[in-house]
Amino acid sequence: MALVRWDPFKDLICLQERMSRIFDEALMQYEGLNGLASGAWLPPVDIYETEDKIVLKAELPGIDIKDVAIEVDESVITLKGERRFVKNLSEENYHRMERFYGTFQREFSLPQVVQKDSIKANFLDGVLEITVPKIVKEHEKSVKIKVE
Repeated sequence: MALVRWDPFKDLICLQERMSRIFDEALMQYEGLNGLASGAWLPPVDIYETEDKIVLKAELPGIDIKDVAIEVDESVITLKGERRFVKNLSEENYHRMERFYGTFQREFSLPQVVQKDSIKANFLDGVLEITVPKIVKEHEKSVKIKVE
């Protein structure tokens, strides 16, 4: 089993994102029962990293991929779009409306410089997967210093 170096700041960032999500969800529930009043919602996103890439997976069920835009600027990736509400029943026929509709925008800071021109996105079964390749840095060879 390989040893993994612990980074306390990574844990703090994760905690901050979780707390932000909790407050955002509570605020949306306060502003309106179904998100239509506020006009904003946040799709859940998982982010993980391997040696050579960073992967973002966003849950976007019921969204046409034509209504989604992905932008990368320096080391920030922006995901924005809209889930449109299609009225096929009058509002008085609904028993419950719990799904969120309207526009969304999420921004994520990438931990290092990435290869912008090699970013790929795949949309399958309501999950958008964005693969961001990292710039591979050459490790410098160590040099032995002779002590006199």
